[in-house]
Amino acid sequence: MRKVTHVLFALIATLTCGSVLAHGGAGSHLHSGFETGFMHTVTGLDHVVVMLSVGLWSALSARRTGRAMLWGPLGFTNMLLLGTTLGLQGVEVAAVEPLIAASLVAVGLLVVTKMQLQGVWAAALVGLFAVFHGLAHGHELAENAQAFEVLAGLVCATVMLHGTGLGLGHLLRGAPVWVPRTIGAAVAILGSSFLLPLN
Repeated sequence: MRKVTHVLFALIATLTCGSVLAHGGAGSHLHSGFETGFMHTVTGLDHVVVMLSVGLWSALSARRTGRAMLWGPLGFTNMLLLGTTLGLQGVEVAAVEPLIAASLVAVGLLVVTKMQLQGVWAAALVGLFAVFHGLAHGHELAENAQAFEVLAGLVCATVMLHGTGLGLGHLLRGAPVWVPRTIGAAVAILGSSFLLPLN
């Protein structure tokens, strides 16, 4: 039970630290493209949750620890970078926000089921989701003159979140089965709520 408590505390701390850093008072503002890219990533709830969940699923579904757990995060990070680059160049995809929401549902269900996919297939699946997240990032930041620094911040934040998710997943390997299933279900429900019409 103590392990589960530690995991939940770490998850809550990760989800809230970005918001705390992003709102440092009226006089605070971001001065560099790196900070912009980093904070843009860690303050978007949908992006934070999907990146944590990819790491979580990768750790829970891998038959062994080590390099086997890295396929999902590596696939996501690389395709996020590609999608962001395309977005910065002005490429747009219709209904990108619903596709992002759908990716939350899909990744949440992956956590619930602990579906096992061989290396490159895991990378390809989550990489597909990552393209849409990257396009959203890139489109929002397309007017930023420090594109390289922004991309560096995006990638660093993504790696941090994946690493946190991997750590949580590693801890949850020995937890009661309902714990990761509850987390995965919550992610899927969150994604579903984004798909609901606002009116």
